[in-house]
Amino acid sequence: MMYSLLKNTVVGPAVRRLFRPEVIGAENIPAKGPVIFASNHLSVIDSIIMPVVVKRQVFFLAKAEYFQGKSFKGRLTSWFMKSVGQLSIDRSGGAASQASLDTGVEVLDTGRWLCIYPEGTRSPDARLYRGRTGIARMLLQAKESVPVIPVVMIDTEKVMPIGASRPKPGRTGVVFGKPIDFSRYRTMHADRFVLRAMTDEIMSEIAALSDQEYADVYASTLRKKLDAAKN
Repeated sequence: MMYSLLKNTVVGPAVRRLFRPEVIGAENIPAKGPVIFASNHLSVIDSIIMPVVVKRQVFFLAKAEYFQGKSFKGRLTSWFMKSVGQLSIDRSGGAASQASLDTGVEVLDTGRWLCIYPEGTRSPDARLYRGRTGIARMLLQAKESVPVIPVVMIDTEKVMPIGASRPKPGRTGVVFGKPIDFSRYRTMHADRFVLRAMTDEIMSEIAALSDQEYADVYASTLRKKLDAAKN
């Protein structure tokens, strides 16, 4: 109820007025059943714009820090994140990482929509980076075969770049590709070669929809180098 109220009366109208998202390929989204949206990630507002242009609620896995603020702003952020379908995850690794995967699988096993950013973090320079295999693990752990919809966010980094405290008005876009069927992998052992093959196929489909330059390294690796260079 809260999600629909925010989307239809507050967030949705504001997003459409400020960012004027052009939507391409919405007909590729299945009308029912679980779906994983696999998206590039250019800006923090990707998780606000993309859900506004689809019919059903989309859940995201968001870092736990968004839910832990004790100040008024922190509590408001936590309330908003929960209200729009963001699910808190611990990204510290090990058992925490598996718990995060389990959260995503639970969303899929209950027939809901989940959006994953395979790059793992926002692109530091608007290029498309190597995908991490967590999305493939979810696909193989789900109780049934789940279609993957490749998604490309366009120009969101221009209306809210990394480091910006607030977005500015501007035209954006969302492109939905055709569903990718991974049912052929259901009987295979989830070794690193299978996981990498599935993830690379997803990233290849995202790249085909986008005009982004592809960099075959992890975005987090480059961000660490950039941060180190500043210090």
